[in-house]
Amino acid sequence: MTKLEQKSRQLRLEIIETIASAGKGHIGGALSCIDLLVSLFHGNILRFDSERPNWEERDRFIFSKGHAGIALFVVLADLGFFSKEELNSFNKGGSFLAEHPDKRVPGIEVVSGSLGHGLNIGVGMALAAKLDKKDYRTVVLLGDGECWEGSVWEAAMFASHHELNNLTAIVDRNKLCVLDNTENVNRLEPLDDKWRSFGWDVIEIDGHNTNQIINVFDGFRTRTSKSPKLILAATVKGKGVSFMENEIKWHHGVPKAEHLEIARKELE
Repeated sequence: MTKLEQKSRQLRLEIIETIASAGKGHIGGALSCIDLLVSLFHGNILRFDSERPNWEERDRFIFSKGHAGIALFVVLADLGFFSKEELNSFNKGGSFLAEHPDKRVPGIEVVSGSLGHGLNIGVGMALAAKLDKKDYRTVVLLGDGECWEGSVWEAAMFASHHELNNLTAIVDRNKLCVLDNTENVNRLEPLDDKWRSFGWDVIEIDGHNTNQIINVFDGFRTRTSKSPKLILAATVKGKGVSFMENEIKWHHGVPKAEHLEIARKELE
């Protein structure tokens, strides 16, 4: 097992235990994207400084699927953006760690989770970098159900028109939303061709394979293509815990003692 894989297992358990303590939280979608976040932040892809969260030369990361904010919180705490003790207050009165990312949290760029807005914000940041001749990169992580929003496609069209090759979007393609499989609710496929038709370079990967995630960012800062890049990451909702995987009820489920016991055995 690689160091990144070990880190993902550790943080999966922290997500589960934090949500269990809080009594609420979007657990399934947090577990589906944690390998992506670990690779971005621990895999030397994103440029940041945990002691200077607003460092001007940092890369911009937008967590558009903000309802699963606990996944990003455990990563930021692990990197020292804020104390891990703060996780004990998640979703409790007086805490700055609520369900959705908030600008009060060090390392968070924008308030997110009102789905369909993250890519638009990221497009603005990428355009600003071009206009200001800055070399920071912008990465936006979206949920697949979020791609039902018309504003996502407006942003996609604008990004390709303005040749924002400093912008990368990732779709966490776990194929489940709060109600059902995405293809039963409102069909997204062929999702790859849709993004290509909007002028994006599209690459499909296994969103749980850290080697594939790292490799797909090869040349991240030296892209010659003029197009923005879309990574379609195939994932499993509830990944890492057997009874949660591909189960709709764990979109927003809260683990009880018996669930925690199983999760700890599978992840520790």
